[in-house]
Amino acid sequence: MTVTQERPATDARNLISAELRATLVSNTRAKFPELADGTADRGIGQMLAFLAAGAHSDAPLSPSPLVDDFWHAFLLHTQAYQDFCTGTIGTFVHHQPGFLDKEKHGGGKALRARTVEAIVAAGFMIDMEFWPELDLADCSQCHANCHNSPKYA
Repeated sequence: MTVTQERPATDARNLISAELRATLVSNTRAKFPELADGTADRGIGQMLAFLAAGAHSDAPLSPSPLVDDFWHAFLLHTQAYQDFCTGTIGTFVHHQPGFLDKEKHGGGKALRARTVEAIVAAGFMIDMEFWPELDLADCSQCHANCHNSPKYA
């Protein structure tokens, strides 16, 4: 799959303060010490881009396993997460573990493609290191089967 962007993309890392980003990087690295600071920082950006794209998507999106780990780190900062959702992207994005109906929403590969396309369409930089084509099953691609909203079944 080739992803092209017609205009310069926005770095989603700028959606939160440098201080909050540093906290999330530190927390993620404490859980996954093999991640370099730069990799963790880029991952935070991909998670923020996922959340921003998902906030206004008509179809469910699903994080990659690594992006989901960054999302979990952000969720632990409940006030900062709520402020980001309501103040920055305009709506609270619920973290909804569970399987999406394959007939209605497609399998893991379709969800991954839709998610990457939604991030690009929202104008954010995509870092494909965080969105690998895995041997995806018939469920959402996250290892915990997470997706971005409880309104989809």
